[in-house]
Amino acid sequence: MKCKKLIAAALAAVFGMMLFAESVEPEMDLQHDFVVIGAEHPYDLNPYTANYSSEAQVLSGLFEGLYSYDPKTLDPVPAIAVDFKISRNKKRWTFTIRENVKFSNGDPLNAYSVRDSWLTLLATPDAPYASLLDSISGAKKFRHGQVRSEEVGIVARDEKTLVVTLDTPMAHLQRILCHHAFSVVSSKDGVYSGAFVLKSSENNTLLLEKNPNYWDAEHVYLPSITVQSSSDLKENAWKFNTGRADWVSGMVDTAAVLNKNAIRIAAEFGTEYLFFSCKNTPWDNADLRNALLAAVPWEELRKNSLVQATTLVYPLAGYPTVEGLTDTSVEEAKDMMAIARKTAGIPENKTLTLIFGITGSDRMKREAELLQEAWKPLGVDLKVQTTPEDRYLLSIQNWNADLFSYSWIGDFADPLAFLELFRDGSTLNQSKWKNTFFNQLLKDAAETNSSAEHNKLLSQAEQVLLDDGIVLPISHSVCLHAVSPTAVGGWYTNALDIHPFKYLYFKTETSTVPNVVMR
Repeated sequence: MKCKKLIAAALAAVFGMMLFAESVEPEMDLQHDFVVIGAEHPYDLNPYTANYSSEAQVLSGLFEGLYSYDPKTLDPVPAIAVDFKISRNKKRWTFTIRENVKFSNGDPLNAYSVRDSWLTLLATPDAPYASLLDSISGAKKFRHGQVRSEEVGIVARDEKTLVVTLDTPMAHLQRILCHHAFSVVSSKDGVYSGAFVLKSSENNTLLLEKNPNYWDAEHVYLPSITVQSSSDLKENAWKFNTGRADWVSGMVDTAAVLNKNAIRIAAEFGTEYLFFSCKNTPWDNADLRNALLAAVPWEELRKNSLVQATTLVYPLAGYPTVEGLTDTSVEEAKDMMAIARKTAGIPENKTLTLIFGITGSDRMKREAELLQEAWKPLGVDLKVQTTPEDRYLLSIQNWNADLFSYSWIGDFADPLAFLELFRDGSTLNQSKWKNTFFNQLLKDAAETNSSAEHNKLLSQAEQVLLDDGIVLPISHSVCLHAVSPTAVGGWYTNALDIHPFKYLYFKTETSTVPNVVMR
């Protein structure tokens, strides 16, 4: 999930296989419109193409797939699927669809709806998460227009039975299917499969209303949710203090928040990093890239990071140690550059141009200045190109630059959520980097039934990635929210920073904070 937020996270969580259950039945008389404030940016509410965490948050209310996230543990919770079976060879998954599931307009929602939605996702150009289904027989070829839909291993046996056939085992399939990209989407506009429907969208405000046809409507307590966009930190804090906002996501002046217990700062499964594009020479050359990395002033580059990152993947429990990027040696960098130039046939005195694509933010400008100064002694001229912040991530794919800044929050609790960004053929691979050994390690990790072996293989793949000089890890993410745990139920801190709207409700609250207007 692209960062999504411009704040971000570290992770330390163990994911158990328990289903979420509220211990207290909410009082219905307390329920009213729930107001959320997030960062100001254009919303893409197409589940197939949406790429920001703020969009994922809204989509968690509008659409639903076979599984959804438990709001506390992030374990897969049965949603449209009520049951499943896996064949002995682990290559065939059979899902059973719930009885009487409907779209928001009353149309039936069945196994055929799921199949059609997934095929539409695979056929959507530049859908960022489509390649996560490449283990399904024929899915990759269908994405590239090489086979017909009938040749894809997604079959609706009848209205209640969906059969998915894989080329290779995919132990993490359930976790992936919680993601909004794999939601069930109607072919009709304005029709939804989730707990809410979009009533209106205007003036930086989205209004969501409860979906009466939702299969679990009796356990959706809020009648409506208003999502406002604002980057005015002080104004947002004022709205929260005065009861005009119930939850501010990220964009809040914490010093101005009266109820300090409402400030939620937590670890998140995310990393901010720079990456090289392999589209242009000479920066498709690993030796040249590694010469640059040896000269990077890592300590200075990371000094403003709350949680400094030396690796791409924030280590989950049981994930083996990976040797990160920490050492800086200008003299070694010069030696490495001289050898790399000679091997590549590049004259020693030739100035190499490297284009760094950034936004105009002070943070990115500072990074560019540090690297520009560090790489100048190596005969490298770093030039800066800029684009507006709200267009930056969307611009990368067609931007003819050599270095980019990126933030990523894992979409499921597995290192593969990061490593998939660099797999050859992945729709998420913005770098265009290719490495056969890396790809094979990912394949082997997907096929093993041992979680320890799975993690071992993925850690080896990450080491290959780092050793090839593609990424420059900077920080692991932390998330920031203002939401009162005594006033709001169903909201939990979790590693993916996803808080499904379905579970939110108001509690009875007695405030001890002065000057707060209670709603």
